[in-house]
Amino acid sequence: MSDRLKTLAEAGVSIWLDDLSRERIEAGNLAQLVKERSVVGVTTNPTIFAGAIADGARYDDQVRKLVEQGESVDRVIFELTTQDVREACDILAPVYDGSPSDGRVSIEVEPDLANDTEATIASAQALWAAVDRPNALIKIPATQEGLPAITAAIAQGISVNVTLIFSTDRYRAVMDAYLSGLEQARDAGLDLARIHSVASFFVSRVDSEVDKRLDAIGTDDAAALKGRAAIANARLAYGAFQEVHDSKRWQVLAEAGANAQRPLWASTGVKDPAYPDTLYVSELVVADTVNTMPEKTMEAFADHGEVHGDRVSGRVDEAREVFDRLADVGVDFADVLLVLEQEGVDKFKKSWTELVETVSGQMDKAGQDQG
Repeated sequence: MSDRLKTLAEAGVSIWLDDLSRERIEAGNLAQLVKERSVVGVTTNPTIFAGAIADGARYDDQVRKLVEQGESVDRVIFELTTQDVREACDILAPVYDGSPSDGRVSIEVEPDLANDTEATIASAQALWAAVDRPNALIKIPATQEGLPAITAAIAQGISVNVTLIFSTDRYRAVMDAYLSGLEQARDAGLDLARIHSVASFFVSRVDSEVDKRLDAIGTDDAAALKGRAAIANARLAYGAFQEVHDSKRWQVLAEAGANAQRPLWASTGVKDPAYPDTLYVSELVVADTVNTMPEKTMEAFADHGEVHGDRVSGRVDEAREVFDRLADVGVDFADVLLVLEQEGVDKFKKSWTELVETVSGQMDKAGQDQG
């Protein structure tokens, strides 16, 4: 086990792998990462599955059988991905059994449903039933239409990973949706201790968009603010998390057995090579959080990452100062957030199209082989 990753875990950060494939599962790599890299969870998305299926001969037999059965491409995707997540859940089961909050594997609802509340609920129900593991998390986007779907899923006892959160205001709405779901679940007599959630707050994309605007402004004051918005935004989010979880409303639910909806730092791979490749790990160390990393980032941290204690708590005023300075130089952060959410949904849908095209190609190949 990497001492650096172990130190990160000891600081209260749960290390999740942002990747999954049947190759990782069947060749033992995922189990190895759990043992040697302190990995205690997995996140997935359609792009990850598209890459895995395109490169993975281990899917061929299942694709061939499903083609023989006359299944549609959407159904083939559903069967392939839920099987991978189910098997990953089984590998993480010992972690889940020994932890109140980790050992979890996420799978997304269909991205085309991001603006359809009822269809998102139905998709979450179908995925939850198909994976059929208590340590699964169903990923639901934090769109306006996604918020009531989050409440409905939680109210039914479905554990949820809320994704595509960029703003603190939307994050507060996500936390409200979670608490509302817990209240409904409690009133329905469900065991709140069995319901879990994380809220995926995106990081690096914030710097990418803000830095682009700072470059366009071109002043020395603007240049001095590059690479600071994403960390400041995450610190504000954690401040909101602490505020909500100090509230009377949360305390009542906690006393009834509810689990906190932990912040999950997503999009933590550094996109600007000018920044340290472990920036969004080292600067977001704080207890009761998750950091989901591509393996490249994880290995970089294992090699040279540093933990300098809690880098988040008590820094709300400092974070607000960053946004005051951004406004002073002419960055409209409200517009940044609008752009990021729309781009996030668009990328979400594009990744699904990529997955459909990949699986369609594999189905065509299987059909030709049969012919």
